[in-house]
Amino acid sequence: MKKPKWVVEKEQARKAAAETVWLFGLHAVRDALENPDRVKLRLIVTLNAKDKLAEAIAAAGIEPEIVDPRKFSAPIDPGSVHQGAALEVKPLDWGRLEDVCVGLECPRVILLDRVTDPHNVGAILRSAEVLGASAVIGTRHHSAPETGALAKTASGALERQPYLRVRNLSEAITELQGMGYIVLGLDGEAEETIETALAGRRDRAVALVLGAEGPGLRQKTKDTVDKLVKIDAAGGFGSLNVSNAAAIALYASREH
Repeated sequence: MKKPKWVVEKEQARKAAAETVWLFGLHAVRDALENPDRVKLRLIVTLNAKDKLAEAIAAAGIEPEIVDPRKFSAPIDPGSVHQGAALEVKPLDWGRLEDVCVGLECPRVILLDRVTDPHNVGAILRSAEVLGASAVIGTRHHSAPETGALAKTASGALERQPYLRVRNLSEAITELQGMGYIVLGLDGEAEETIETALAGRRDRAVALVLGAEGPGLRQKTKDTVDKLVKIDAAGGFGSLNVSNAAAIALYASREH
């Protein structure tokens, strides 16, 4: 049975809306405006925000829509701290796994197993950029997509730190292993620490896999990685937030 025209149009509109992202906040909007690889569609700003973003707006060559701060019309959550600026963009395309995970000397990569909180992923992207990771990799389903909240937490890192979402995490792990990566899964119950697992092998490419807080890594992920490891830490304390664990694990894996 053929769908009514109005149903088709509604589905197309929903799909089109899902293919764009509204970024908000001065820092996130400025970095996106200054990113030549970011497709920018619509900029909504207050007069005050326009003045603060003047150089970035000029560089992007986009005509902003000026709105009254009391009637901020961008389609974002009313509770969002937008600072008078919102930018509609297309999600970034970082290419394929091999495009960002091959070529660097001693690369480090973070993989996320069902980490869905955009604030955690944003914080991980920020740490990944600071600590020189080649990429952060999640899955197309059950992982945080690009959102305004993620971009704001990433504090600009979303524009510079490759963030890929793959169809299947286990296949991505196998692909990285084929590229010569040592793939370590973070598990609080593991016997070995990151440092001991990489003793004498810090010159190798390393991928660190982290699971969601609570459930941790899925069994299939545990079965696919090369080794399960834990963060070397003092006893008698609670578990780490996944974004903090990612930063510590990245630092521990590097050559010092």
